[in-house]
Amino acid sequence: MNLNVLYGLVPLHFWGYVLVTFVLVQITMLAVTCYLHRDAAHRAVDLHPALRHFFRFWIWATSGMITGEWVAVHRKHHAFSDVSGDPHSPVLLGLKKILLEGAEVYRLSARDPEVFAKYGRGTPDDWLERNVYRRHRNLGITLLVVTDLVLFGVPGIIILSVQLLAMPLMAAGVINGLGHAIGYRNFECDNAARNLVPWGVLTGGEELHNNHHAFPSSARFSMRAGEFDIGWLWLTVFSALGLAKIRKVAPRARPDVPRAVVDLDTVRTIITGRMDVIRNYTRTVTLPVLKAEVARGAGTLSLRVKRLLVRHPVMLDEAARARLAQVLAENAALKTVTEFRDRLAVLWSGRIGNNERLTEHLVEWIREAEASQIERLREFAQALKGYRLVSVGAASAG
Repeated sequence: MNLNVLYGLVPLHFWGYVLVTFVLVQITMLAVTCYLHRDAAHRAVDLHPALRHFFRFWIWATSGMITGEWVAVHRKHHAFSDVSGDPHSPVLLGLKKILLEGAEVYRLSARDPEVFAKYGRGTPDDWLERNVYRRHRNLGITLLVVTDLVLFGVPGIIILSVQLLAMPLMAAGVINGLGHAIGYRNFECDNAARNLVPWGVLTGGEELHNNHHAFPSSARFSMRAGEFDIGWLWLTVFSALGLAKIRKVAPRARPDVPRAVVDLDTVRTIITGRMDVIRNYTRTVTLPVLKAEVARGAGTLSLRVKRLLVRHPVMLDEAARARLAQVLAENAALKTVTEFRDRLAVLWSGRIGNNERLTEHLVEWIREAEASQIERLREFAQALKGYRLVSVGAASAG
């Protein structure tokens, strides 16, 4: 038997096959994060039409997935994150199911015409989409099978297997599963999203899942030192080459010189930067007050209640809420700082109907906080008057 038949048109050594497989999988992850996620789903970036066409074809060929369906399911996930209606939440369906059957769960929701109609707006609907990608879903995978076998022969079977598993396993399983189950949280958003490290090179930056849920429309997922978003690195390269236009990178809220007058601009800054505001409140008010109360031996209080005080209220189950209520009933200082936190969050809850009332609410909050007996709370209220929105550095990949 001719060895060329066994090893195809491009025979390689072992590490050559490993490298080729890695590169092909990385193209898939790049297509998912840059095209499907940041461009098509959230409109955080505009990719050049040539890149869009290439990535759309690549996703179809390596997974049979249609752009509009992926986008629709993902947008619904954001609309109902970890609550009833979320199409792939491990909190609702179990981690094992999402890890092992994530692609099937995704596909079930993707084929629902109501989901596509409501959440798939603005996705490709050209001749190629209607007559090739949607009509012949399996043709792309067939072409991939033939191409891998012709190029690499028998080793192409392994390469093909890894390619076909990459998106279901890494995107549908690991990110949608582990990304809502383990890891760390920079921001206490109203869902279980977490950051997974150091898997950035393998998942295109998608492992920074908590950051993304905190700032969904940002083209950049990395938010603090030590976090690396390879998808953002590629977007900056594409942008430099004229192949992408960055539409939005989430600004960060930082304290500055306090304003003399608290006005609507102050309110807008706090609402836009609410994730940073609450994070700073936790770090500079809630946790120091907790540590001080533990240090002075306040009842049976211990640092083990930190999670109850820090976690977003909607993420606490019934038992946790009962325990928190007990802790707050027994400690006036912690009750005060928790109540002030919740009152501050009313600004972005949508419960206040007009700008004048929003401003009045913030002015009253600051006035009462500055008049409190808790030094940390007074300091935060003073700093809150000086918050500004700042760029996190659009040229950096980290």
